[in-house]
Amino acid sequence: MKVEIYADVLCPWCYIGKRRLSAALEQVTDRDKVHTIWRSFELAPDEGRIPGPTAAEAMAGWWGDQAPARTARIRALGAAEGLELNLHLARPVNTFDAHRLCHLAAARGLAGQAMERLLRAYHTEGLNVADPQVLRRLGGEAGLADAEVQALLAGDDYAEQVRADRRRAAEHGITGVPSLVIDGGPPVSGVQPPAELRRLLEHGLTMLRDVPRQS
Repeated sequence: MKVEIYADVLCPWCYIGKRRLSAALEQVTDRDKVHTIWRSFELAPDEGRIPGPTAAEAMAGWWGDQAPARTARIRALGAAEGLELNLHLARPVNTFDAHRLCHLAAARGLAGQAMERLLRAYHTEGLNVADPQVLRRLGGEAGLADAEVQALLAGDDYAEQVRADRRRAAEHGITGVPSLVIDGGPPVSGVQPPAELRRLLEHGLTMLRDVPRQS
């Protein structure tokens, strides 16, 4: 069963959702039959590569007086999953190259490791995930060969795959992240509690088992 995860490094809910999905998958029957695919979804494609205001400052502009309570809730939900979400350190930037790095990682069987390292770098450490030198280091820490990461950042490999994911998201009607598409079905929120995510995954596996085999 194919589970596509549409996400962006800039989204704290994606970090929370990744942990919850991992917890759900640990409890799923026939876990080895679930194939997860990380899909690119740029939340801020017009952002530059030079960090500007922090995520907390941006949220204050969006939510006004409600911002302190809403950011506190995000941090608390992250902490419940063992995450340190430093919204006062994270500074939104363009994530196109970060997504290209994830596609390279996926080709090497390291997509989950790369996404985990990028999310921690941005949300916990406050690193600039648009900086080529930062991406080179993070790629290496995720298990990628340095020469491959350097070549990626010097060229445009996987650029079309990032754009294709954007088109695929539009075809599915996805407008926010994290979103899951389970075996081509309608998108669902990827930040639901682990028990609910497990239920959805188990249902998908049941449907798969019930499909008549071709003779």
